[in-house]
Amino acid sequence: MVVLSHSPEETEALGQAVAARLCPGDVVAFRGDLGAGKTAFTRGLARGLGIRQPVTSPTYTLVNEYLDGRLPLFHFDMYRLGSSEELFDIGWEDYLSRGGIIAAEWSENVADAMEDAILVSIRRTGDFDREITIEGGARFADLSL
Repeated sequence: MVVLSHSPEETEALGQAVAARLCPGDVVAFRGDLGAGKTAFTRGLARGLGIRQPVTSPTYTLVNEYLDGRLPLFHFDMYRLGSSEELFDIGWEDYLSRGGIIAAEWSENVADAMEDAILVSIRRTGDFDREITIEGGARFADLSL
């Protein structure tokens, strides 16, 4: 499914709509250039999960945990990881077993650990315009802004 977003607010709204269809243990794997809107989409996921904490990029911490929603949200930044081995070394399997939602930015750096993930690709098409492709099965086929 492909959705066009014309603002960060629309990107967040799409994330919120996706959150309504997520199940415990789902992994949302993001791909997109720096500044494409991965964190904006994740803010929407958080809002859709009922999380009230401010969502920030986990660039320097590797993972931010948000635990006050209907499901926990674990927001990863894989940019500095060189392989999926490094991801497993930091406890990836523990996060998967906690029954929350994982939002993984720069997922292409650990692609072999993202086999069953919902793939969200965000591509800039203008200053604020984005083309957002969501791959992950029938439950996301009819989303719109």
